[in-house]
Amino acid sequence: MSLITLGIESSCDETGIALYKMGTGLLAHALHTQIAMHSEYGGVVPELASRDHVQRVIPLIRQVLVQGGVTLQDVDAIAYTQGPGLGGALLVGASVANALAFALDLPKIGVHHLEGHLLSPLLSNPAPDFPFVALLVSGGHTQLMRVDGVGEYQLLGETLDDAAGEAFDKSAKLLGLGYPGGPALAALATKGRSGMYKLPRPMLQSGDFDFSFSGLKTAVLTLVKQSSTDEQTRADIAYAAQEAIVDVLAHKARAALAHTGLSQLVVAGGVGANRLLRERLTHDIEKRGGKVYYPDLEFCTDNGAMIAFAGALRLAKQQGDKRYQFNVKARWNLAEITA
Repeated sequence: MSLITLGIESSCDETGIALYKMGTGLLAHALHTQIAMHSEYGGVVPELASRDHVQRVIPLIRQVLVQGGVTLQDVDAIAYTQGPGLGGALLVGASVANALAFALDLPKIGVHHLEGHLLSPLLSNPAPDFPFVALLVSGGHTQLMRVDGVGEYQLLGETLDDAAGEAFDKSAKLLGLGYPGGPALAALATKGRSGMYKLPRPMLQSGDFDFSFSGLKTAVLTLVKQSSTDEQTRADIAYAAQEAIVDVLAHKARAALAHTGLSQLVVAGGVGANRLLRERLTHDIEKRGGKVYYPDLEFCTDNGAMIAFAGALRLAKQQGDKRYQFNVKARWNLAEITA
């Protein structure tokens, strides 16, 4: 039976809605980003994010239903991001999902946000097979996981302080760039010159799979204070910062593949859209006979498609329920969820 799952993502500053049909694939998806609103403040304002989700979620659901050529009566389950994320923003999606599921007498599935990212490359063609190593680089998360199946995740290593995405954003802010900082820093780095500055590669030779990027941020701060503020200098610093982050991520990913004996690497999350990171990982791992898989660029950032897809996979394991008393988890360790 080809079940249709409606997915709702509202964990931070994007409202994402999607329809996924088992056996067919993604029927439709839509996304509203709050970047323009939050850019005035230099970062996400949680209260504004929550209020905007309230305004967007129902119109986007209607839009996706029309695009997918289905009605609410055709939907078989509702999936939503239960956590981690901003508490108020999560509550918007969770309350709408549970209300719809209750009204339609449908099962609902609370999805872990990082599991959505983790599985999002499976939406692409070609898609990886289990097992694989996953490099999760999403917002405040940088993790290496061994993935043997849906819900079968072994944490290999994670960041001990600032994540890669935070290192991008904080370095960008130090360079006077706007929000969101990661893409702005990557764009400025394209004008930078190699070898002008040398920044530290924290924990590069630590012998494990953990990360630390707070020292890199401090090094960028020191460099900015000691340097001129002309455009070329700022571009050179951006180049050095991006290169340092990518070096660490690529080195640890290669080491994780060697440790597990696996040949497939999945890269997921917003930093997975970074062009230099993609080029480096593809070159390094394919040279060693491995293969790297990325989600389509539109699915690197938060989106409803990954939530609908993860919910559909969970539904196939009979994990939906009709208990409409719900909670959200602003903090939620991915290792806590199981198959």
